[in-house]
Amino acid sequence: MLTLCLLGITVGLLMGLTGAGGGILAVPLLVFFTGIPVTTAAPLALTAVAVAASIGALAGLRQGVLRYRAACVMAGIGVVMAPLGLWVAHQLDNRLLMCVFALLLLVVAAENLVQKNRLARVERQACLLDPATGKLRWTSRCSLSLMGAGGLAGFLSGLVGVGGGFVIVPALGRLSNLDMHSVIPTSLAVIALVSLSSLGSALLWGSFDVWLALPFVAGAMLGMLAGRRWTQCLTARSLKRGFAVVAATVAVMMVVRAIS
Repeated sequence: MLTLCLLGITVGLLMGLTGAGGGILAVPLLVFFTGIPVTTAAPLALTAVAVAASIGALAGLRQGVLRYRAACVMAGIGVVMAPLGLWVAHQLDNRLLMCVFALLLLVVAAENLVQKNRLARVERQACLLDPATGKLRWTSRCSLSLMGAGGLAGFLSGLVGVGGGFVIVPALGRLSNLDMHSVIPTSLAVIALVSLSSLGSALLWGSFDVWLALPFVAGAMLGMLAGRRWTQCLTARSLKRGFAVVAATVAVMMVVRAIS
């Protein structure tokens, strides 16, 4: 129980510091330090991610920066794809699933290490704000683009138990001209909804252990609150690099564990 609580604090702290991407480390940390399989760790991670993301999304809604229509479109297709991801996860060998997760972590680490200009050209952005109303202009291209990003996030949520923030945040940055004050809470809303759906699917599969979830979620909530306070002390660049190093290290540890 103490180990689960400490791991929850670590995950919550990373989520608080990075805004949306820390939840991807929940499953590998649970697998490596507790020895439980990925299919058991995934619903525990989703529970903690859903709770933490809900807190952030509600804060964004109160501030009026949450784009709830975009969140609902992305979450709608994500909810449909999450059970498919969970079904695929149960068809794969645990070692293979660990290697898939490790590869995913390395991709995320590389994205955070390489400093890129993420501001897409206006003509490439599918979803643009209407200057007159301050709302998104809804076109078929915009809807399909957001559904694609939401579907990928949902599939990965079911497959490996991640919230999908590492997909949604950069996708919104490339597909729209929303600023980060809107991107982060919108992403958190999608993460919360998709994670809850994936958690529901996990409950149907019978792979959820509430007694393991309680200390982990409690720790994640404490870590989230602490992380949000510490964000003022660190620069975005240092946070990205630090997160990339941690993600790459955990990925290597998972590969070693899978092949040993």
